[in-house]
Amino acid sequence: MNILVVTLNVPRPSWGAGTRNYQLLRAMGERHRVSLFALAEDAPAGERDADSLREFTRAVYVVPVPAIQRKRLQQLLCVARGRSYWLTAYCPPAAGAALAALCQREHFDAVVFESVLVAGYATPPGARVIIDQHNIEHELVWRTYEQETSPLRKWYSRMEYTQLKKGELERCRRADAILVTSERERLLLGKLLPESVIAVAPNGVDLTTFSAAPLDGGMTEEVADRIVFTGTLGYYPNEQAVLHFAERCWPLIRKQVPRATWQIVGSNPPDSVRQLGVLPGVTVTGTVPSVQPYLAAASIAVVPLLVGSGTRLKILEALAMRKAIVTTSLGCEGIALTAGQHALIADEPDAFAAAVVRLLKEPETRAALGAAGRALVEEQYSWDRCAEPLVRVLEETN
Repeated sequence: MNILVVTLNVPRPSWGAGTRNYQLLRAMGERHRVSLFALAEDAPAGERDADSLREFTRAVYVVPVPAIQRKRLQQLLCVARGRSYWLTAYCPPAAGAALAALCQREHFDAVVFESVLVAGYATPPGARVIIDQHNIEHELVWRTYEQETSPLRKWYSRMEYTQLKKGELERCRRADAILVTSERERLLLGKLLPESVIAVAPNGVDLTTFSAAPLDGGMTEEVADRIVFTGTLGYYPNEQAVLHFAERCWPLIRKQVPRATWQIVGSNPPDSVRQLGVLPGVTVTGTVPSVQPYLAAASIAVVPLLVGSGTRLKILEALAMRKAIVTTSLGCEGIALTAGQHALIADEPDAFAAAVVRLLKEPETRAALGAAGRALVEEQYSWDRCAEPLVRVLEETN
């Protein structure tokens, strides 16, 4: 088949949603003729990233789009016009025109939209449409609404939720098939879209890149009482998670384990996160070439998320590195974890801090959790296994 894949960014194997996009693109490219249409605020950087994709793609089209300006104003204008900001922001007219011109020049049997946010573009007649839902976006906004304390932000989140849910479901109804990352989401979306074809394509992990083997020919030693959080810090759920942990959990942990250190590892940390670097024992790294050395050096990985949808790659990566994890219920949502066997799960700050302290003091428990976690991802979460449902859906809907 001739397949066109549309993404928010140029996929890379080493960051957030880009990891899923990269791995699914690779899986499709091994079986079919695949072209990529990728938006990029930084077109030269996008072109450089695209070089690594040419091995398994027929063509890569990097489409420059302007950075979002005056975001708050744009959000308020969308509310006034009865539109979803998120469904508007990622479908700029210039990109739509470029996609339409491409579809006039070339025939595509199927179009795969990586995220409903880019699924607003017109598609060529006769082409099958697949939407890969990394998150159920309206669920993410609703959970943000529930956690907001600012009256204005809370009001805005409620308004955005209403329009986003309506638009998201409309786009999904028009698709021939929808992919989600967990059975929980399949059941949730199935109740809203009973006539739609919905399949689960889980998030996965590269079991070779993320392992406890020596890195780059050398061994990264585990640092005693070291805690790590990994994730894109410009992403609101991650920002909120580390701020919450810093305020409610970190003082309790340091009181009981004064030598404890915490590394916050991830790109684009906002000022609110950068300022955490002044706290005793805390380091904010900013963008790093690879998260693996930081995971390898940590005794524990923490995932104190209060907002989110989909499933968390950071959980799978830490499990693959044989790391003991403390997470909230939402943090490990949709992943086949058993509490106490693969990770410790706690939702209240006192209980979360107590679980961290327990693991810092119990190396045998850390080792047992790490071994069970590695076995779990080997059995269920390799990318080859996780990509199969997408390939199957494409071929069944052809």
